[in-house]
Amino acid sequence: MRASVLFPLFPGSGDDALPFADLVGEGAAERLWMGTSLLAETQQYMAFLAGAGYRIRVGTSVNLTPLRHPFQAALEARSLALLTGRPVVAGFGGSHPRFVASMLGRPYERPASAVRDYVAEVRAVLDGRDGLLPPVAHPGVEVGVGVLRPGMARAAGAVADVAITWMTPPGYIGDTLAPALREGAGRDREPPRIATVVHAAVDRPGRVAERLAYLAAANHLSLPQYTDMLRRAGTDAHADDPVAGAMRLVEDGVFLFGAPDEIAAGLGAYARAGVDEVVVNTMGVLASEGVGAAARDAAEILRALAGAR
Repeated sequence: MRASVLFPLFPGSGDDALPFADLVGEGAAERLWMGTSLLAETQQYMAFLAGAGYRIRVGTSVNLTPLRHPFQAALEARSLALLTGRPVVAGFGGSHPRFVASMLGRPYERPASAVRDYVAEVRAVLDGRDGLLPPVAHPGVEVGVGVLRPGMARAAGAVADVAITWMTPPGYIGDTLAPALREGAGRDREPPRIATVVHAAVDRPGRVAERLAYLAAANHLSLPQYTDMLRRAGTDAHADDPVAGAMRLVEDGVFLFGAPDEIAAGLGAYARAGVDEVVVNTMGVLASEGVGAAARDAAEILRALAGAR
């Protein structure tokens, strides 16, 4: 299992994510992941990193499909592969229906089908099947889909190279999502590999796990698609009570808290569930103590995980 790191914040300046990019540049992490940013735009920020000398692997977890045409999405992803000189993961997700409606005038009637068709079109552009992009040699782009529930997993299985999961317990991945990915892939293609973003924090004096879990995950714990996924996985979370949801994340080991070697052991369960790449997310520490403390936690967890492997 590969180990990567997420910079879990909107970057507001060029220096914000550098401690996390350093972890990839130094070889502690496989890839730097970032989500959609409404401050410094994600692809532009990654291109800035390349220009600043960080020729590292990057991935988006995830870009929102209403924000760009599939052709533009393919062009931006290929541009990052050219600029970084490294393979890129371009991950996409459909977002909340209200956001989709605000961008497109109406929500997707069938979100999984809409994302499947979008990703298929991005792949077609990248592969040159529509003749729109001039051919050029580059390190490669994997196209990913954000996956929470079986319907989207089946859609991802049909078209994606990577299924990107967030806050998904390992048992749920192995028992529910992985079979749905295989079902979607059918007999004609290999199912996507799985990359999973996992919340974690090192146990240090003065830290309270439940508080860090709330700071890390309150926004997602307030969204019905995430709490529905968690209930399917056996964690009793509800969108109207993110405080209680954060407590359940800690109790059920979805938010990993402890010594670095204990966290590494918890991450090992994802490998056993079939996850190809685990992405360490120290957002709770970042929100509480800042970028430096969050990067230090990530570094210690990644070192412990490398030692365990």
